[in-house]
Amino acid sequence: MSNNSDKLQGRRKFLTGVGLAAAAATATAASSAQAASNSNSANNGFTPVRHDEDAWLDANSAGHRVFIDTSTSSGGVTALNYASNIMVGHTEGYDDTDESDIATIICFRHGATPLGYNDAMWGKYGTLFSQMLSLKDQNTDGPFAINPLNQSEQDFGNRGNTIESLIARGVSYAICRRATGAFSRRIASATGGDAEAIFNELIANNIPNSRYVPAGVLAATRSQEYGYSLLYSA
Repeated sequence: MSNNSDKLQGRRKFLTGVGLAAAAATATAASSAQAASNSNSANNGFTPVRHDEDAWLDANSAGHRVFIDTSTSSGGVTALNYASNIMVGHTEGYDDTDESDIATIICFRHGATPLGYNDAMWGKYGTLFSQMLSLKDQNTDGPFAINPLNQSEQDFGNRGNTIESLIARGVSYAICRRATGAFSRRIASATGGDAEAIFNELIANNIPNSRYVPAGVLAATRSQEYGYSLLYSA
């Protein structure tokens, strides 16, 4: 009777051990499968294709990257403020930091595109641009004769942040080439001018520290493939 009891207890211990081992193996397999699933769902093995035309996005070696996208004139003003706030927050809130730690690109596309043209173009087409973007110079109660983002007055809402002042702090700009084509045709229609000539004129008169991109929306998506955080400014 004692031998049978010992054998029964031994069998129970063996089966219990087998059950625990099986459960552990199942849990490990499930965990591995979940980890693999999470990894695959994160990128599905995706590696973005690189193009020479996008190499400029990788030129800055700063530790943080921000792409501020805007498609409206009011968003253009806000974009300047966002860029400044990001840098100020970074230096005030983190130890041993500097504004140069952040690579910031502001993109003017769609309705914000004329904000990427220099004062010469605003001097020539400012009335049309002001109408197209529904802007009014609060100082003159009329259209802008210079790029509004070069105006430092507080009543425009840019809090003293200008294109030039942000360039001095390391910000660069991207301008939509496709939208520039659309604006050149609108100007040509309003003035009886040649759309191609106006397009070439606008292309040659972009703001400092800026570049034209094939399409602003494309630059916004490509920037994320290069590790930029995307922030939309409305």
